[in-house]
Amino acid sequence: MGMEIDEGDRGKFAVDGGADVHPNITISIGRVLQFRCSERFVKWGKLKLAPGFSPARSGRINDMKNTALLLGLAICLQGADPFFFMQATDPQFGMYSADKDFVQETANWEFAIANVNRLHPAFLVVTGDLTNKAGDAAQIAEYRRINAKLDRSIPLYSVAGNHDVGNDPTPESLAAYRAAYGPDYYAFRSGPIYGIVLDSSLFKAPAKVADEAAKQEKWLAEELAKAQAAGGLIVVFQHIPWFLENAGEADQYFNIPIETRRRALTLFHRYGVRYVFAGHYHRNAFGRDGNLEMITSGPAGMPIGPDPSGLRGAEVKDEAIVSKYYGYGSMPSSIPEKAVQP
Repeated sequence: MGMEIDEGDRGKFAVDGGADVHPNITISIGRVLQFRCSERFVKWGKLKLAPGFSPARSGRINDMKNTALLLGLAICLQGADPFFFMQATDPQFGMYSADKDFVQETANWEFAIANVNRLHPAFLVVTGDLTNKAGDAAQIAEYRRINAKLDRSIPLYSVAGNHDVGNDPTPESLAAYRAAYGPDYYAFRSGPIYGIVLDSSLFKAPAKVADEAAKQEKWLAEELAKAQAAGGLIVVFQHIPWFLENAGEADQYFNIPIETRRRALTLFHRYGVRYVFAGHYHRNAFGRDGNLEMITSGPAGMPIGPDPSGLRGAEVKDEAIVSKYYGYGSMPSSIPEKAVQP
């Protein structure tokens, strides 16, 4: 379900295999019309159809084609910007000083938010460990104070980490997180992205919250089915990675137990999930399981490996995601990066 528009002047426009109308545009009609420039996802638009409307049974098929054509041309031929989002992870207020203060985290996060505002992604997702001490009111308040400086046109999606709900989450720690930040698992739409946010601690350590863990798994299966039916690019965001480099790697602190991991990966493959973004490792890692990419990013806060504090930019291009991690000392002037003219 979608419409593709090339910026050139070649090709065909067709409705469900119908007549040619305009060069380089194809469309199929469902309950919602979606369109994009085919070279790269850009400023997606949607045209909702009236309830009960069926092009096959109505005489308004030409109206639909003309409307789609005008919308597509207006958006795609005006030189719209590429679609990209940014990931930050582990700002972890309090980690540098072992919870004595969060002076360094404040400096880091102020810099991060200023750069996100400058680069202006479609959204910012923060994949967990928002603070170092679960439920600490001062740390939470500082994270939220700086977040308020984010351009209001850039949605912010926070993700629960083990330092936010505890290494062994309890009903009380989950309730505290939800009171401070909102749901710990949910879905969102942004352009071509169908985002699914998970509470990875419920997969990592469900012993004290078995009912909550079961609810999330049931919700995940149902949401993946909805995402597949809706179309778009399904992307999962969580804190603890399923694996760092190899889907069959041994259990350790920085991944999800293998039995649970296999169950989730089977589900992801069934519904066409190709990208999972995570943090927790405080350095970068990359792994692949078939066509699924496991992308683990370095920290916005304190590093514990060779990678510096930084942010990841991710561009959606040709129905794929290309991402790059930027240390704070090497932030780009734009995403995608532009060639420097001599």
